[in-house]
Amino acid sequence: MNYVWIPGEIVPWAGNEGGATMNPTEEIDNLIAKHPDWRGTRLASLRALILDVDPGIVETWKWMGSPVWERDGILCVGNIFKNKVKLVFMDGAALSDPHTLFNAELEGNKRRGIDFFEADDPDDGALKALIRAAISHNLARVKK
Repeated sequence: MNYVWIPGEIVPWAGNEGGATMNPTEEIDNLIAKHPDWRGTRLASLRALILDVDPGIVETWKWMGSPVWERDGILCVGNIFKNKVKLVFMDGAALSDPHTLFNAELEGNKRRGIDFFEADDPDDGALKALIRAAISHNLARVKK
């Protein structure tokens, strides 16, 4: 049985991507631990920032190895690459980005990404605003 972490509790999770036996929180912890350099630190700080935005955000583990944060649908997917940490907003093209955080996957009509490099100093306030916009977008779809 797998579990999903919701702030304050762990509940059963129906997924079983790749036969994983850890819950999503443990999977993400493990991914961060496998990268003891700046990339693990950056993903850990992004994770904390995302979870701090709204108590209803749920973290899951999908696609055989990606941390995913959801609230009434997927908000964003994170991952670690050789020289960057990436957040992809599934409906990023529909979101206002007044601080021009999106710097990757700009050509499509659905997703938008943010590539974080070692020297970057992310604007936490702008990133939180973008996450709130993604939540609002998901909630508007649910109400239709």
